[in-house]
Amino acid sequence: MEGRTSRRASTLDFLVTAQGQWVRVETLVRTWEGDGLDAFLSALAEDFRGWEGERTWRSLERDLTLSAEHRPGGYVHLTWGIRDRPPSEEWHFTTTTVHAAGEEMRHLAAEIHTFLTSEVRQPQRLPGRDTTP
Repeated sequence: MEGRTSRRASTLDFLVTAQGQWVRVETLVRTWEGDGLDAFLSALAEDFRGWEGERTWRSLERDLTLSAEHRPGGYVHLTWGIRDRPPSEEWHFTTTTVHAAGEEMRHLAAEIHTFLTSEVRQPQRLPGRDTTP
């Protein structure tokens, strides 16, 4: 995923691109100061011993979603979803990344925090694993 940030008042917009062998999709994500994505990921990292069920997060306009499940063996499965913006809403794309609970999740949360609080105007790679087969 890649992103470019821009700030207006208290909103934070960034472009998210997902790319694989047969697909490339992108959408502009609108958040209210990041909508607590970094805090959501930090909370997952702090619960490294695990939790029951699924935890979810979504951006202000639901154009970016994230669900997390703690699986046996100490791994967190993050399912990232992006969707086309209204009014067309023609597509929805999801991919899952797998991260070791604890330190790897803390590192991901820190990278997302840095991304959301930076004033970067150039393309910047968001953390995550390449999902290209």
